[in-house]
Amino acid sequence: MVQEKVHIYLVPGMAAGKEIFRNIALPLEKYEIHILEWLIPNKSETLSNYAVRMAARITEPNAVLIGVSFGGVVVQEMSAFLELKKLIIVSSVKSRREMPRRLRYLNRTRMYKLAPTRFVLSAKDLSKLAVGPRSEKRLKLYDQYLHVRDKRYLDWAIKNMVSWNRVEADPKVHHIHGNKDGVFPIRYITNCTVIEGGTHIMLLNKGKEISEKLLEIMANN
Repeated sequence: MVQEKVHIYLVPGMAAGKEIFRNIALPLEKYEIHILEWLIPNKSETLSNYAVRMAARITEPNAVLIGVSFGGVVVQEMSAFLELKKLIIVSSVKSRREMPRRLRYLNRTRMYKLAPTRFVLSAKDLSKLAVGPRSEKRLKLYDQYLHVRDKRYLDWAIKNMVSWNRVEADPKVHHIHGNKDGVFPIRYITNCTVIEGGTHIMLLNKGKEISEKLLEIMANN
């Protein structure tokens, strides 16, 4: 009897493309991988309405949904419209309580509106915007993965990341997080599987460890 495959849908981080998942290795005889790349938001589109459009692209029942960074926020919103086998976030947050003070400050003051996304045309600028200040070497490494430079998308993504208003974490969310994450520091994060030495862009250099943790989570009922 042929075992039916589990369908996995992946949502990348802010401004990132499908290439961000190239180091995630899962047994293809057991799992079917689908990558949901970013849609350009409609004018004044709410995060909830955007999540509806993203969720409509999931055509397989009882799927596993995985989101990275801002993609982790989006998949949590998508889950309200789906029946899922598992919901997993990587390098992300489960509620406002897990956001660092600087992001909460940006929301209170609305300073995120000053982000110069009209000038964010180079991959280097996108890297700094998506993952925070890093060494030139790490920024260069991340350059090749950031392709979404549409101003409407970037303005929308920054606003909805900073102003995400979920108060209580969903207990169904499985969370994988690096203890060296500089965007969402581990000291604010609760109930997660820790990747030692993992930064906010650990998908690029901790793919093996993350893949192993994903398999463990998906194997548990």
